Amino acid sequence: MTQLFTRAATALGVLSLSAFAAAADDCANRGALDALYCDANGDLVADTPSDPAELSNPDTLVFAYTPVEDPAVYADIWEPFIAHLEETTGKDVQFFAVQSNSAEVEAMRSGRLHVAGFSTGPTPFAVNLAGAVPFAIMGAEDGQFGYKLQVFTQADSDIKEVKDLAGRRVAHTSPTSNSGNQAPRALFPDLGVEPDKDYEVIYSGSHDQSMLGVVAGDYDAAPVASEVVDRMAERGLYDTADVRKIWESDPFPTTSFTLAHNLDPELADKIKEAFFSFDFEGTKLGEEFDGVSKFVPITYKDQWAVIRQIQKSNGVEYTPQGLAGN
Repeated sequence: MTQLFTRAATALGVLSLSAFAAAADDCANRGALDALYCDANGDLVADTPSDPAELSNPDTLVFAYTPVEDPAVYADIWEPFIAHLEETTGKDVQFFAVQSNSAEVEAMRSGRLHVAGFSTGPTPFAVNLAGAVPFAIMGAEDGQFGYKLQVFTQADSDIKEVKDLAGRRVAHTSPTSNSGNQAPRALFPDLGVEPDKDYEVIYSGSHDQSMLGVVAGDYDAAPVASEVVDRMAERGLYDTADVRKIWESDPFPTTSFTLAHNLDPELADKIKEAFFSFDFEGTKLGEEFDGVSKFVPITYKDQWAVIRQIQKSNGVEYTPQGLAGN
């Protein structure tokens, strides 16, 4: 994945050493952002370029949703929203099915992806490495949003609480995942076990695979995102009678919906308008995300503070190597 990301950065064709030096000279505050970006206003996300020549106003907007087990299913689910986005912006919109968090970040960094939903844990990587600007999240009518880290085992397992994971084979999803890896590493030591030290961590690749692996007995347990396993159960992908929940966390923010930092401001405003005016009721999207009725405005600085804290406690660095889990 690191090689993939490196090729994407090279393909930009604008990152000579002199360009880096010029960017550094022109930027008074960058924070954790990559040298491609600047954060003059201190909101922790990349500023919109001040030079009109650096703004992007593509004829076709490329939209991606976080990697899922069956991208074809989600392309169909997102169809009503894409039609609304096309009508509101006057642009053609193409759904881009991403295969991994690294590929999604790489696509936005290289300029091939304009609007995207990034999973909770990878969002800081998208912000700092790809110039993603989070602005919305799915929420309820009252503006509430969030999901929980839940730990599941087999229904007949002798695992009763988190400390019982000691000596077991436990599925984590991927290195950058919040509920599937980062949060367990930050929270589980206080519950009696330290991942990799007290139990064997096996990366499954996704929440779907972790849950199905628990059902099949491939793993003794798995930390997963509540919103994902709830949707799996609703689609009949597993029988809830086959598993048992042993613990859950307080709520975390869900998928962030983001814009590329260099979109023309008028276009960016139209995209936001499309999100905040979309009516979930009666659509496939509304059916898929139970309890969600609208997109809620958020900021990366505020809503992702707890996620940044978790990642800091785990020594996460927002680099291509950190994204790939090296």
